[in-house]
Amino acid sequence: QVQLVESGGGLVQPGGSLRLSCAPSGSIFSINVMRWFRQAPGKQREFVAAIAAEGTTNYKDSVKGRFTISRDNAKNTVNLQMNGLEPEDTGVYYCNAVIALFRTSVPQGYWGQGTQVTVSS
Repeated sequence: QVQLVESGGGLVQPGGSLRLSCAPSGSIFSINVMRWFRQAPGKQREFVAAIAAEGTTNYKDSVKGRFTISRDNAKNTVNLQMNGLEPEDTGVYYCNAVIALFRTSVPQGYWGQGTQVTVSS
């Protein structure tokens, strides 16, 4: 069973930067859209950023100009560069990807286990 593995979370001061990465743990055929979501304590999971296979990106309004999503199709990796972090960015960040395991598979959505991002002085 393929899993998405995230890395790069941690504790950072306001105004600081972090870079999150995510990749599938096993062999796959293709990845369509890749997304990042986050969930703050006591709140619902929310969309942060997305990148399509051809590179088209989309962002939550509050992170535009601060966060940059990118992908390396050769390595099946998605990254989230987060600059100018604010306390409101604190939460568990989850990677989501639509993956076809084999050439004949119907693409399905997969989630990572989440990585904690804490922005605090």
